[in-house]
Amino acid sequence: MSSNPQFMFDFGSPNAFLSHEAIPAIEKRTGVKFEYVPVLLGGIFKATNNKSPAETLAGIKNKREFHALETERFVKRFGVKPYVMNPFFPVNTLNLMRAAVAAQLEGVFEKYVEAAFHHMWVEPKKMDDPEVAVKALTASGLDAAKLLARSQEPEVKAKLIENTQAAVERGAFGSPTFFVDKEMFFGKEQLREVEEMVSGK
Repeated sequence: MSSNPQFMFDFGSPNAFLSHEAIPAIEKRTGVKFEYVPVLLGGIFKATNNKSPAETLAGIKNKREFHALETERFVKRFGVKPYVMNPFFPVNTLNLMRAAVAAQLEGVFEKYVEAAFHHMWVEPKKMDDPEVAVKALTASGLDAAKLLARSQEPEVKAKLIENTQAAVERGAFGSPTFFVDKEMFFGKEQLREVEEMVSGK
């Protein structure tokens, strides 16, 4: 049996959201708890010279269509709801990701992750607008002002940078990325492989 799989995520990734939706059922089936690790996708892209799917799929015949098909299969296989495209995409998630680290320190991490994903991909909002973010997170029962204030603390900023750099050093180049011990898996489709590995199949 492997140790707890890690999920490197950024709220700006719709595929990270779909993975988040699929994870509870995997945890139930395997009895294994995923460890969520907040990273900054922009930082990963910069460090690896990678670009977002919005850029890499643009203008390439059949690639975007396949991507849509793959997402459709994933949604069916894992029985999750598709995301609602955020009309403000791409959203700058720097403060949202820093606040995720702050939420860990405040002991409200799971609630915060659920809320932030919800306001990005279920009822999408312009979450890089501080007023919009505070209002949305407060409506989800969080002390948003406190979390966003803590997100500006040097130790919180440093932790997000550390998480991001560590992910890149281990091989990450995008989100969602999963690690099971030293094994890396990239993309929501590889959740099947992750599940197989943690269930010892």
